[in-house]
Amino acid sequence: MIGHGPNRVLAFHGWFGSSKGWGPFLDFIDRDQFTYALVDYRGYGERKEVSGDYTISEISRDALQAADELGWDRFNLLGHSMGGLAAQHVLKDAPQRVLRLAALSGVPATGAQFDDETYALFDKAANDDEVRAQLTHYSTGFRLNNTFLKRIVDESRTYSTVDAFGGHLPSWVRTDISKDVTGLEHPVKAIVGEHDPSMNAEVMKVTWLKFYPNAELEVIPNAGHYAMYETPVWLATTLEKFFLGESTDSPS
Repeated sequence: MIGHGPNRVLAFHGWFGSSKGWGPFLDFIDRDQFTYALVDYRGYGERKEVSGDYTISEISRDALQAADELGWDRFNLLGHSMGGLAAQHVLKDAPQRVLRLAALSGVPATGAQFDDETYALFDKAANDDEVRAQLTHYSTGFRLNNTFLKRIVDESRTYSTVDAFGGHLPSWVRTDISKDVTGLEHPVKAIVGEHDPSMNAEVMKVTWLKFYPNAELEVIPNAGHYAMYETPVWLATTLEKFFLGESTDSPS
C-alpha cells in the first residue's frame, strides 16, 4: 500500500514486473490524495511462493478479493502491459465497482494475439535472461543503456518464479474479452510511450479507443514501454489528473 488518500487505485504490474517494479513513479504520486494498492499476481513479488493457474481471470478474482479485504467498494484501476488486460478483466467482472481505468502500454481486451514466431520468442524468456534483455531493449526503442536493461531483467528474475512467468504468457496473449467490455462507458485512458514499437498509438486506436466510447489516448514523449522508469513525473501527473477527473491535457 502506498499513500493514505481517499482516491483508491488498484495497480496491476506487467509481465516483467511486480509490486516492486513500479520504479521511481512511486516517488512522485500524491500520497495525500491517493492510496495505491500494488497487486502481486500468484508467483510474483510478495506472493512469489503462492502457486496458481496463472491466468488473467485468476488475477481478477484475487484482486477483487483483495479489494474486499481492504474494504474498498469502489476504486480506480491502473494496469501496465499485461496488467492492462488484467485491469480490463476486473472491469468485466465488477463494472459497478470501477470508477476509472488507466492503462500504460496496456495489452488490449483482445489479448496480445502474437503470431507463432513472436510467441516462441517470448516463450523462451522464461528461462533465458538474454531474451528478456532483448525484449526489454526492443520495447523501449533500442534507446536505453545496459544498466537499465539489466535492472528490468534482474527484477523480473528476482520477483517472479519461472513457472509463474512462463505460465502467465498464454493467458495474456490469447485471452479475448473484447466482446464483454465493448461499449462500457467508464472513463478510460490509454497511455503509450512514443518509442514503444508494439503497444503504440495505432494499436490503441483500433482496440482501446474502439472498445470504450469514453476512452482517450495520450502519447508520452521520450518514453517506451516503461514510462514508470523513463518519465516517472510525467506519468504520475497525467495519471492523477485523469483519476481526479481533471483536464487530461499533457503536463506542461
